[in-house]
Amino acid sequence: MKYRSVFDIIGPVMVGPSSSHTAGAAKIGRMARKLFGVRPERVIITLYGSFAETYKGHGTDVAIVAGLLDFDESNKRLPESLQIAEELGIDISFHIDKNTQVEEPNTARIHLATGDDELELVGVSIGGGKIEITEVNGFSISLSGSNPALLVLHHDKYGSVAEVAGLIAKYEKNISYMEVSRQKKGSLALMVIQTDEEIDEGMAAEISGLPNILNVAVLS
Repeated sequence: MKYRSVFDIIGPVMVGPSSSHTAGAAKIGRMARKLFGVRPERVIITLYGSFAETYKGHGTDVAIVAGLLDFDESNKRLPESLQIAEELGIDISFHIDKNTQVEEPNTARIHLATGDDELELVGVSIGGGKIEITEVNGFSISLSGSNPALLVLHHDKYGSVAEVAGLIAKYEKNISYMEVSRQKKGSLALMVIQTDEEIDEGMAAEISGLPNILNVAVLS
C-alpha cells in the first residue's frame, strides 16, 4: 500500500444542514482523497453510529463523496457529488453498520483503490466541522489536520525515529507533536509528526531516502 500527499482541511464555511454530518464528512472524504493522491477507481464507505442512522437525511453520503472528488465543504457542486462520481466512472458502495460499537457517533471507514494501490482510513467528525483521523491502513493514529504533518511508514528498526527527527532539526522545523504506531515489534511502524512550520518537499524527499523508510506523506 502506498502513502502519498495531503491537504488543508480547515474552513468554517459549508454547504449542508449539519457541521458534523456534512462539513465534517466532506473533510474526512477529502483527507482520504489527498492521502491517496489520485482519484480512486473503487471506494467502499462504511458508516457507523449516528452517520449510519441519518446519513441520507443529513447528506453524509453526498458530503463524503464530494470530499473524495476533492471538493471542499463550501463547494457549490457538493449536492451533485454522487452524480458527478458516477459520470466519472467511480465505483462507490456504502455499507451501513449499526451493530459495531464505536467511540465516536459520527464515524466512517473509507477504503479506496486504483489498480493495485489501496488505502483505508477511519475518520470521525467531532463537531463544528472538525475531524480526527484515528486509523490509516491499520495503524492507530490521532490526526486533526490543524498543523502541517508528516506520515512516515518505516521498518521498526533502532534509530529510525532519531534519524527522521534529526533531519527535521536540520531543516529548522519545530516538532509540535509526534507519535509512533506499530502493529508489532520489529515489523512496520508509522510515525505521525506535526510541525509548527510548513513542510517543504526537499525535506520530505530526504526523509524518503533514509534507511528503513518506505513511504512519506506530507500534509500541508
